[in-house]
Amino acid sequence: MVEKKDVLESAALFAGIKPELILRLLRCIGAREVKVPKGGRIIKEGEPAAQFGILLSGSGRSVKTYAEGRVILIMLLSPGSKIGVLLSACPDHISPVSVQADEDSSVLMVWFAGLMARCAEHCPQHERLIQNYAGVVARKGLTLHERIDCLLRPTVREKIMAYLNRISREQGGYSIKLPLDRSAMAEYLNVNRSALSRELSSMKHDGLIDYYKSNFELKYGNHNGWNGA
Repeated sequence: MVEKKDVLESAALFAGIKPELILRLLRCIGAREVKVPKGGRIIKEGEPAAQFGILLSGSGRSVKTYAEGRVILIMLLSPGSKIGVLLSACPDHISPVSVQADEDSSVLMVWFAGLMARCAEHCPQHERLIQNYAGVVARKGLTLHERIDCLLRPTVREKIMAYLNRISREQGGYSIKLPLDRSAMAEYLNVNRSALSRELSSMKHDGLIDYYKSNFELKYGNHNGWNGA
């Protein structure tokens, strides 16, 4: 089990800040730990959010619900995941998604105003924290761009390709372990689960991939039909 202390020390938000200074810094900006029960909402769709969070323990997901009841999985969350970093910087905007806990969870909540306020001591670690936050926002923006690119692909195969390529880049190789099971993957790609299974089998037959459960081997490098973009 990952310790909360380890989650904080490894978080990009606190990169370059000595571990012994992190708790002092959290008190300085008014951060607090919040317990969220299974099924509880961390962010509610249609409401503003002036705070962002870091998942310390447990798991969760962000989802988009449409009027007809259709739900699209945006992202699965694990310890260390950032929540609402873009939204908190725009407190006059309402959230387009909901973020909920899949099990009893703990979240470090940070007020955006507290983060940006200059502390009385003008401590260098606060300045570093603001710089780190800017980097987190930039990476979050890139992640959302990749998510949109995946959803806009016209075919099931292209959606799968885009998703597998992203995981390959994140894990640094062609032998990868998917963080999603088939049902969650179908939700994430916004495709029918049966269509997903058929296309994965077809891609395996075509020699593009091999897989067993969540372990995938990408072999498309030798195939002209897939450039991996």
